[in-house]
Amino acid sequence: MGQGTPPFIAIARITRTRGNRGEVLADLHTDFPDRFDGLEEVWLESADGGRKPMILEDTWEYRGRMVLKFAGVDSIGAAAELVNNWVMIPGDQARELPEGTYYNHDLVGCRVEDLAGNPLGSVRALLHIDGNTQLVVGLGERELLIPAVASICVKVSVDEKRIWVDPPEGLMDLDA
Repeated sequence: MGQGTPPFIAIARITRTRGNRGEVLADLHTDFPDRFDGLEEVWLESADGGRKPMILEDTWEYRGRMVLKFAGVDSIGAAAELVNNWVMIPGDQARELPEGTYYNHDLVGCRVEDLAGNPLGSVRALLHIDGNTQLVVGLGERELLIPAVASICVKVSVDEKRIWVDPPEGLMDLDA
């Protein structure tokens, strides 16, 4: 595993049951929807952090989401117990990303500062909305939304866990 690679990475989150045969609908959390092709085993992580391996019997895309059918989950009741679980794969199965792109887990926790070295906070999360990705940067009670684009996030160092930003005039005032 590469430096900083987590033991597991999330590729989807189960949002609800689908049908009456134990199928679930999941929101994708990967840029590789074909990630499910040929995937036989995944790990499900519940809200309490517990993980268990599950065998995938079938998967298919449905309206931008994935329908997942797990072995041994054959009823609505059994499927309902999986809602809100994260679908995980081992970190060493992560795909190499093109230059200049990053996994969410690479950016969360990074210190963010402007070009003068002033700290703006740390990345708490990423928001993905219709092809627009925003860094949720927190410093104490304050939160900023910073567009994750090269013209603003001018340098990213995953190894140093730092992001340097050159915000346009007024961006830092929007959330004050």
